[in-house]
Amino acid sequence: MADKTLFQKIIDREIPGNFEYEDDICVAIRDISPQAPTHLLVIPKKLIVRVGEAEDEDQQTLGHLLLVARKLGNKFGPYGFRLIINNGSDGGEAVPHLHVHVLAGRPLAWPPG
Repeated sequence: MADKTLFQKIIDREIPGNFEYEDDICVAIRDISPQAPTHLLVIPKKLIVRVGEAEDEDQQTLGHLLLVARKLGNKFGPYGFRLIINNGSDGGEAVPHLHVHVLAGRPLAWPPG
C-alpha cells in the first residue's frame, strides 16, 4: 500500500490539525500557510487524488465538499469568500489528495497573486 498523504494522517489523527468541521464524509482544517485571515481546507475522508481523477461514483462526495465549503464560507466570509481547487503540479497542487480551499476575511483581488 502507498504511503498515506499528509491529509490522511491528519484525518486519522496521526499528526495534529486545527479542525473547524468534521462529518462522516469530510473534514475542514485551517491551512498552515494561510493566504487570507480565514483559509480552510475541506478534505474528503475518502482518498480522491485530484479532481481530474474523480470518478462518477464520487459525485455525492464532490457535491458534499462544495456544500460544506459554502457553509464555512458563509460563516467566515459574510461579505464574500473564494473557493479554489488545484489540480496537478501546473495547477498549484501541493498535496495529492483532493481538497477545496476556502479563503475569506478580506477583499480578494482577481487575478490572485
